[in-house]
Amino acid sequence: MARKPGPKKRRTGPEGSVVVIGLGRFGRALALELADEDTEVLGIDEHAEVVQALSGSLTHVVRADSTKEDALRQLGVHEFERAVVAIGTDLEASILTASLLISFGIGNVWAKATSEAHGRILTQLGVHHVVYPEHDMGQRVAHLVRGRMLDYIEFEDDFAMAKTNPPADIIGLPLSNSAVRTRYGITVVAIKRPGEGFTYATAETVVQADDTIIVAGRTRATERFSELH
Repeated sequence: MARKPGPKKRRTGPEGSVVVIGLGRFGRALALELADEDTEVLGIDEHAEVVQALSGSLTHVVRADSTKEDALRQLGVHEFERAVVAIGTDLEASILTASLLISFGIGNVWAKATSEAHGRILTQLGVHHVVYPEHDMGQRVAHLVRGRMLDYIEFEDDFAMAKTNPPADIIGLPLSNSAVRTRYGITVVAIKRPGEGFTYATAETVVQADDTIIVAGRTRATERFSELH
């Protein structure tokens, strides 16, 4: 259903809504992406110019000191089920804000960490999801620069997915005959022909030289497979 035109109204903490605290580059990009997906977003930042710049782009955006419990309660932050601490440069503010959100009993708290030490503190406070945007992006780009990968995603527990071009030794063969899982420890998940969209790969799928494939497996196995020629 299309969103009705007119001024956006704040809804305090409904299911599916998110509060994003800290609207720097990371927080702003996250909040705007959520808003584009029709998620109700309450944005909070201590800088008036940041708040003014995002006015009208989010469901509600306010200037407030997120280290003050009274300020957050007045905004209804304690009623949200999902919150993101996107504060990066002020470690004290990041830690104090995260601590307050945890004390509110918010079910899912994400927090940006700028170092391993920062991340450990956030984890010890009880933050459910600690993210390292700069590190993760740097790692991802390094994989793309070094190898033949077209895209790369690494998950927890030593698992990754990569978009790449097929190596010569599996071209022209059904996947069941190429034995990629046995030989390389990876699974071909999807395949894309030129001019077409991605489709799920099956045992009968025959890989062609100009195909793009998505593979999944243990991180190092996925990396090694993507480096084959």
